[in-house]
Amino acid sequence: MSSGSTVLSSPPRARRPGHPTITLMIIVCCQFIVGLDATVVNIALPHIRSALHFSSSSLAWVSSAYTIAFGGLLLLGGRAGDILGRRRVFMAALGIFGVASLLGGLAPSSGWLLAARAAQGAASAFAAPNALALITSNFEEGPTRNRAFGAVSGAYAASLALGLILGGMLTEWASWRWVMFINVPISVAVLLLVPLFINEAERHPGRFDLPGAFLSVAAMTSLVYGLLHAASDGWSNWVTEGTLALAVILLAGFIVVEARADQPIVPLGIFKNRSRGAGYFDLLALTATMAGMNFFVTQLLQNGLDFGPLRAGFAFLPMAFAIMTGGTIAAQFLERVGTRVFVVVGAAMVFCGMVWLSRVDLSTSYLNGVLGPTLLFGAGSGLAFTALSSVTLSNLRPEESGAGSSLLEAMQWVGFSLGVSTLVTVFASSSRHAQEHLPTDLAPGDVGRYSLFEGMSGAFTASLVFVGAALLVAIIALRTRATASQEAVPAKYPVETPADSTAAG
Repeated sequence: MSSGSTVLSSPPRARRPGHPTITLMIIVCCQFIVGLDATVVNIALPHIRSALHFSSSSLAWVSSAYTIAFGGLLLLGGRAGDILGRRRVFMAALGIFGVASLLGGLAPSSGWLLAARAAQGAASAFAAPNALALITSNFEEGPTRNRAFGAVSGAYAASLALGLILGGMLTEWASWRWVMFINVPISVAVLLLVPLFINEAERHPGRFDLPGAFLSVAAMTSLVYGLLHAASDGWSNWVTEGTLALAVILLAGFIVVEARADQPIVPLGIFKNRSRGAGYFDLLALTATMAGMNFFVTQLLQNGLDFGPLRAGFAFLPMAFAIMTGGTIAAQFLERVGTRVFVVVGAAMVFCGMVWLSRVDLSTSYLNGVLGPTLLFGAGSGLAFTALSSVTLSNLRPEESGAGSSLLEAMQWVGFSLGVSTLVTVFASSSRHAQEHLPTDLAPGDVGRYSLFEGMSGAFTASLVFVGAALLVAIIALRTRATASQEAVPAKYPVETPADSTAAG
């Protein structure tokens, strides 16, 4: 490990005959339902409120309970897989997720539902990073593994959009309870297939770094909660300020503890590779952009263009297909073209899409102001996220795969919360400014829509800071070719050499 300690691995197990398509489908299903549950309940919230008698202030916790539990336990989830076995932890977590989904669908009260949502989030924090880490033990280095990363990245990104569609369909045609029940048959099917088609990675017996575990959970929980609180109550609120300050202190303590630990939760040596560090930063920045785009385009469609919930969900379908197409292209040619090209081109496409969206005004329609930029955004996201998944998870030591995967998930989750909280603040400020400086020729009936569109324009413009930073870091810090196939060691035992750790673009 990065600390220099010796870690003994359990003996390799005999590998099952390969069924790569089924193996990939299993892992994709896991990542899909994890992303799906972040958004699928949003459209059902009004129905949940009336059925379980939530107050206005407590309703937001239906989403927040999942988000905070997931974000808080991610780093611990990856380390658990490294020590206890990734397939074992993945299956246990998925089983808990399925049970929590069943209990959530049966919830007779608001407290019951919130507990189920928190359990879903906690289980997802252990399932998601270990599903990603299992790619490294079930797919060979090179094009095969890159295609797997492309499929998983595309599925996760698309699930954030498709959750809106599925949530609308289930709520409108069945019941809000089915946004919970839908996970049960998927979880059962995956649990039955995993022992047959997923090879267990080699275990790396060790012990949990208890101080690091405590600090990682406390720091990530404080950070995610603080960002969510900023979105609802503003950055100047004392709870927001106190929680984020606590998160900074805890994160600093976590870094100090991990630097001294023999078996850390997150080996800090992971960040010695400049391309990997840049990849994690770009994941955070691009996810922040995507979170803001999804949130405000949904508002634009429903409140600005009068789309119903289901129609608004279907309006995201072209973008979802664009994400999957971009991911497929990147995975196919990543070995030949290199990581930096796809990240730079993808981020540039996202940047152009956000510039286009920032021009929204009263004349905007779906065809002239939403379809084009979301297609551009989706294709660029697919290219970039697939390449970034490869660069952040390649060249890791076997005992670091779980930690690397949990860091990838954590960067995306923090980016999601950061994007929404920051851009909501910009939206509110831009809307107030628009109301105070109305055009003289504006019809009285258009005042509300005008301030709405101006607020969204401000938020989309502010998101350019995130994607611009991602683009700049990709150009400066990513190596031209940072793919796993360039290692001079066997794929089964990837080891990061000193040259890899210090190589520049």
